[in-house]
Formats: sequence, C-alpha cells, structure tokens
Amino acid sequence: MKRNRKIALLSLGIALYAVLSAFVIIPIINRIKLDLGYVVFGLYLNRFGIAATPVGVFGCIIGNLLKGGSFPIAWAIGQTFIALTLGYLLLKTKKLYLKFIFAILMTFIGIALIKTVLEVALFQLPLYAKFLSNSVAFIADVIPLLIGIALSDKVKIRL
Repeated sequence: MKRNRKIALLSLGIALYAVLSAFVIIPIINRIKLDLGYVVFGLYLNRFGIAATPVGVFGCIIGNLLKGGSFPIAWAIGQTFIALTLGYLLLKTKKLYLKFIFAILMTFIGIALIKTVLEVALFQLPLYAKFLSNSVAFIADVIPLLIGIALSDKVKIRL
C-alpha cells in the first residue's frame, strides 16, 4: 500500500477519535464520560493492528486538548499499551468472542492498572480513589471499543 494512503487513513482516524472524544459527550459519573472515540479506536485496531497505535494515542491527546484539558501523559501511555498489545492480538485472532475477551483484558490493564499507577506516582493521588475512578473509566471506554471491534468487519477500508 502506498505510504500516502496509510498516512491519510491514520490521520482520518486520529481526527475522528479526537472529535468524538471532545465533542460527543455522554456523562457517566463525575468527570467520567462514555468516550465514543473508542469506537474509532476499536475499528482501527481490528482492521489495521499495531499500525493503529497513533489513532489511539494522538486521538486521545488531541481530544483532551480540544476539551481544554491538560496533556494526558498517563492516558497516552495506557493507550499505547492497549494499542500495541490489542492491535497484535486482534490480527492473530479470528473469533469475535476472543477479540472481546482480549479487548476487555488489555483495556483493563491499560486504564485501570497502568494509568492508575502512573497517576498515583506522578501526582501523588490516593491509590484507592484513582483505581476506583479509573475502573469506572475502563467500563465507559471498553463498551465503545467493543462496538468498534464488532463494526470493523462491516467497514471496507484497508491500509
């Protein structure tokens, strides 16, 4: 595939992720919302594997900055873990239920564990509070991710 096409498709994914995350807001609890950018992230991960890493990482960063937030270093690192591990596993797996199991496990590790540890270490926040809020964020993020994975078979784009 041509390099320009790959860059264009990944840039489109980043833009879609950022816009959906920043402007389509469905509140859950406190500052936690259903992040519809994860639909795009799941779709790209299932179609393109590890190549979709920039979609999740840069989409997360740009979406947060568009909302007027700070630079989300812990989110970016958690997203990188999710993209690299899940992107690899999704391309190796054919059965949808296994893809869902992998997505749930990797997203839990990336958000509820890695992000929690980083926020506690970087910002001296209480572990119990961050683990609880990040566990709720995990649930709010994994649902759209699973929807994106399920929808990806209906989309006819290739890198």
